[in-house]
Amino acid sequence: MRRLSGVGSLARQYKWAIPVGIIAGLLLAGFFMLRWMGSWFEAPAPQTIASASLQSMREQQRLTTLSARYVAVVTSTQTRAGGALEAQKTLIMPGDVRYEVDLAALRQEDLRWDEGTRTLSVTLPPLQISQPAVDLNAVQEIRNNSLLFTLTDAERTLDGANRDAALRSLAQQAQQALPIRTARESAKRAIARSFAMPLRAAGLEVNVEVRFADEPGDEPSYVDQSRSMNEVLGRPVEVSDK
Repeated sequence: MRRLSGVGSLARQYKWAIPVGIIAGLLLAGFFMLRWMGSWFEAPAPQTIASASLQSMREQQRLTTLSARYVAVVTSTQTRAGGALEAQKTLIMPGDVRYEVDLAALRQEDLRWDEGTRTLSVTLPPLQISQPAVDLNAVQEIRNNSLLFTLTDAERTLDGANRDAALRSLAQQAQQALPIRTARESAKRAIARSFAMPLRAAGLEVNVEVRFADEPGDEPSYVDQSRSMNEVLGRPVEVSDK
């Protein structure tokens, strides 16, 4: 009986030895598994993500950053018979203009990564402005002195002069500083966002600076400093001392 009691005591003493050993083994295996998975899911280098984003943008071909409608109002006059007869015609011509960036022209050398400041710099090709697309359904004409139009080819001459002048006027309006500045800023925001989102989705703290190749050196660039995914989700963010 004593032996049996001893065996029972021994069994009671070590009855948790096997389960605890299994749990400890599982925890140890889980620890090494998590470390392995952590290294496997480690975020790729910023340059790798930026290169993939660049390729995706190039496949889009073109980015329209602004569409604007302008209206040209021009008047041409022609005199005949020593100034005794005068014909006048006014043309009101609306036209649409697109401001675009040729994304297919972006190259790897247009990207620069500064590890010290954690900044990706992107240089865009010059902004392109399309030829005015005339809205023929909205064109209006005002005629004066129909007699001269009836007797001569004055109307055809005035139509040609007005059309050329109106197209020049539309092109000049499209070249004004305000729409160009607006189109550039819109392009910078869109490009910066396109590069920043996948970088921050990978948990990388970065700034994205975008500028056009033909901008003056002292013209400020757009810098995307939006929050990272960790900040948005309320996760702790490690801040390194510089």
